[in-house]
Amino acid sequence: MISRLQKYLFFMMVVGCVVMAAWLIRLRNRAQDRLQAQAAEAPASIAVAAGSPPRTVTLYVPNDLDDSLIAVERSIPMPADENAQARVLLESLVEAYRAPNSTHPINVATGIDDVYFLPVPQAKGQSGEGAQLAVVDLSGALAAAQPSGIEPETLTLLSIMATLHANLPSVTQVHFLVDGQERETLAGHADLTRTYLAGENNVQRSAIGGHKDSPFASQRASESAGQPAAARRSAPTGTPLPALRSRLSASLRGGQ
Repeated sequence: MISRLQKYLFFMMVVGCVVMAAWLIRLRNRAQDRLQAQAAEAPASIAVAAGSPPRTVTLYVPNDLDDSLIAVERSIPMPADENAQARVLLESLVEAYRAPNSTHPINVATGIDDVYFLPVPQAKGQSGEGAQLAVVDLSGALAAAQPSGIEPETLTLLSIMATLHANLPSVTQVHFLVDGQERETLAGHADLTRTYLAGENNVQRSAIGGHKDSPFASQRASESAGQPAAARRSAPTGTPLPALRSRLSASLRGGQ
């Protein structure tokens, strides 16, 4: 005869085995999900097909010495997908930031979480068919490593916008996120709440260097003259790049 205690112990063992099996299955599924998420977040450069021909691209690298952007040509294998192309471009730009002799040092391993495009709505009869808004999702690591200050933050944003438009001319507007979220500023100064315009002529003009033509020269002069900060904050949304440089330079935490 099997005692009641033995039956109870046998029943508990069966229940324990079922619970253990269910727990192991759940752990396996979670591990698979984690691997899939890591694969989705991997740099876009891994998506470049083997044997893809290199393409000559232009990176606009900031120069902190004279507050300018330097056009640098690179030969980079590019994927076919436009979103992946944008990410490869910007990750290459981040590599220039962290280079040993960088003119705009930001020491971060990866600075771009994602780049995706949205069509820009056009009014009836308005030109610009095919124009795209690039939403650039910066990593929290880049925002944390970004030196705080009007000039370095402005140069970072300008270099990203100029690089995107120079290589993907359909990009006419750019908006920034950090870790997938809206954020007021990059590192306390440059405004991230706005959507900015980019145009070919403006991108070329934004690369002009030298202290005389520095985008911050007018700001320094106005500050020296004691101009109120509020008076330097009123550029409309969609400011072209030359005016955008002054707008970003004058941005103070707290928005408009």
